[in-house]
Amino acid sequence: MKRIPKQVTAGGVKIGGGAPVTVQSMLNVPSTDIEGSVRQAVALEKAGCQILRAAIPDMDAVRLIPAIKEKISIPLVADIHFDYKLALEAAHAGIDKIRINPGNIGSDEHVKAVADICREKKIPIRIGVNSGSVEKSILAKYGAPTAEALCESALYHASLLEKFDFTDIVISLKSSSVDTNIKAYERIAERCDYPLHLGVTETGTMRMGVVKSAIGIGSLLQRGIGDTLRVSLTADPIEEIRTGKDILRALGMLGGVHFVSCPTCGRTRIDLIGLANRVEAALEHVDKDITVAVMGCVVNGPGEAREADIGVTGGKGEGLIFKKGQIVRKVPESELLEALLEEVDKL
Repeated sequence: MKRIPKQVTAGGVKIGGGAPVTVQSMLNVPSTDIEGSVRQAVALEKAGCQILRAAIPDMDAVRLIPAIKEKISIPLVADIHFDYKLALEAAHAGIDKIRINPGNIGSDEHVKAVADICREKKIPIRIGVNSGSVEKSILAKYGAPTAEALCESALYHASLLEKFDFTDIVISLKSSSVDTNIKAYERIAERCDYPLHLGVTETGTMRMGVVKSAIGIGSLLQRGIGDTLRVSLTADPIEEIRTGKDILRALGMLGGVHFVSCPTCGRTRIDLIGLANRVEAALEHVDKDITVAVMGCVVNGPGEAREADIGVTGGKGEGLIFKKGQIVRKVPESELLEALLEEVDKL
């Protein structure tokens, strides 16, 4: 059963409260490069990013906010550490959401100032706890950044905002350990009703990063935990968007083409791996809710993939196009991609 937390709104995009899970990413162009940041922001929106975050490390970086917002229509989040004045300036500059940990910005007076302006301008705040940010006293209590330590740290930061009647809060608790990550989110889901931003931090490059993220994020979503997500990869941020959407699609939480293909075996007589890659690439931007299958032989073709809306199965130098398990026509191997795409267009 899906956990239904309270709902917050960032620039018109709803998070929590039963709203669809949104996919986020973060700019990785230096904050001093305004033109490059704007260019990357536009590219990320085009790739399907639904909420975008930008680091605001100093006052000069605040200039990014109006420059980016002028060119994109998705919400922009300011990533701020330690300096509450940056949060105030970001709010005045038109930011849609702020990521800041209240316990790191000084006195209650500073926390109140941030809470007040965010309440006034209807800006939600994400509290982002990770293994490296847990308070020393909490670390001493648990001996390590355990799941319980992450949970306690997040609730501590939330309490500082709650003190000033601010509850438009989103929480994330990220660890580079997939197991710790999952346990931390399970605990926080039971102990508060705030929306949860899912992610596994410091996952690495594409190879292991995708695997860790799929397990750490996907397993929680499958259990009904999580309201928005960011896949963290040491890669082009567009790959974060693709991976995030793939996770949602694999769980049946996002429409579009569901692509299936067999692993090949000694019965295969066509270049199925090459064909599968070409088909997948050609269908990347097709938004039809269909299942497309690329199969190696008659054993795994219209039989095993009979539920596919459209598919191709290999023969010796040729292939069969089939729909819902019924053969439509026979095509030479060199024409399989074109023939399959023609049939997809007809659906």
